[in-house]
Amino acid sequence: MVLNNVDEESSRKSKASSMVRYNSALGQIMMIGVVCFCCPGMFNALSGMGGGGQVDHTASNNSQTALYTAFAVFGVLGGGIYNILGPHLTLFAGCSTYVVYAGSFLYYNHHKHQSFAVVAGALLGVGAGLLWAAQGAMMTSYPPSNRKGTYISIFWSIFNMGGVIGGLIPFILNYHRSEAASVNDGTYIAFMCFMSLGTLLSLAILPASKVVRDDGTKCSSIMYSNVSTECFEILKLFLNWKMLLIVPAAWSSNFFYTYQFNNVNGALFNLRTRGLNNVFYWGAQMLGSVGIGHIMDFSFKSRRKRGIVGISLVALLGSAIWIGGLINQIKYSSNNNGLTEKLDFKDSGSRFAGPFVLYFCFGLLDAIFQSMVYWVIGALADDSEILSRYTGFYKGIQSAGAAVAWQVDTHKVSPMSQLIVNWVLTTISYPLLLTVVILAVKDDNKDENNNARESS
Repeated sequence: MVLNNVDEESSRKSKASSMVRYNSALGQIMMIGVVCFCCPGMFNALSGMGGGGQVDHTASNNSQTALYTAFAVFGVLGGGIYNILGPHLTLFAGCSTYVVYAGSFLYYNHHKHQSFAVVAGALLGVGAGLLWAAQGAMMTSYPPSNRKGTYISIFWSIFNMGGVIGGLIPFILNYHRSEAASVNDGTYIAFMCFMSLGTLLSLAILPASKVVRDDGTKCSSIMYSNVSTECFEILKLFLNWKMLLIVPAAWSSNFFYTYQFNNVNGALFNLRTRGLNNVFYWGAQMLGSVGIGHIMDFSFKSRRKRGIVGISLVALLGSAIWIGGLINQIKYSSNNNGLTEKLDFKDSGSRFAGPFVLYFCFGLLDAIFQSMVYWVIGALADDSEILSRYTGFYKGIQSAGAAVAWQVDTHKVSPMSQLIVNWVLTTISYPLLLTVVILAVKDDNKDENNNARESS
């Protein structure tokens, strides 16, 4: 009789474990993944077309500059705002700005006035700072310490599925428009519908204090912080040696988007092919995040050794991809700085293959590079209050780099110069991240949060 009761109880536990609890860490990571699928995922698909889907990139570049300038400020402040307001207000306010941004390009399609797009970009910078600070806190603090890479890869896969679906939208709706043209109204309206859905779904995210891991521990005991505490803690980040060593990686992690989107996808391919390329670019991100997540969690027993191996592998793959980019850039730069006819996936034959594979590899690079940085940040602490500030700092510096990058392209800096700067920035990042892992990441999690509090 006792054995039967034990068997029944173990059976109930196994069934419960096979289902994802709504208030579990994994359940909430998946929820924020769906929200980001709908909002920044669709934004990525829109940006990835080059010029926001417009023939003239000027409005998009100026809008992106305003976006990332505001993002640089509110990315840093976002962690503190999240700690004060909690997830509902922070995420809802952040997600709603994505709808306005997509709407501004629908307006631009008809009136060709870029003022609305620039203002909407600045507004999105505020909203994105809030959203990504909340997302970063959840993604780095909710997982168990030995599964952070896995949870990051799960989020990254769901999030980037938004870019895959978002890439299909302009590809399908503009399939018969092979000549250079701006995307049609239906493309922007479809993006706005997905973004509106994500805004509503953000209300389903639970506060960290109500999220319980599978071992019964809560993700955070912090209920709410206050303004003075957050201001003081955010200022301390600029003196935190670990954060300062992460700055080059943060700066470069969105800096390369301008080159990849405008000077590879936008410069080499026609409209419908750019949409198809984005399907594979964001699909590559899903593959890359799963691969690097596995290495960061399962390659070795020692967490420090896993970090060292993961960073070294990303450095090797990243260098190989930039070499491929250099070869491609030399090829089309020597051809009067561009192509007389844009590449098409159906009509260009073998000429399409090389640039397409390169753009796919750029997607892999983005995923493994950013997942690597998130893993390093997540390994520095486990508490969401601390990590919301760390990830906010990361997103702020990242956005400052992106703001500069979009203006670099607006001022017609040569694609070759942009490629070299991107390559140098990512290369500098690797030894600095290795230093953080060697000196600050511990194999034993005991007292790790206390150490983080003392040094933050």
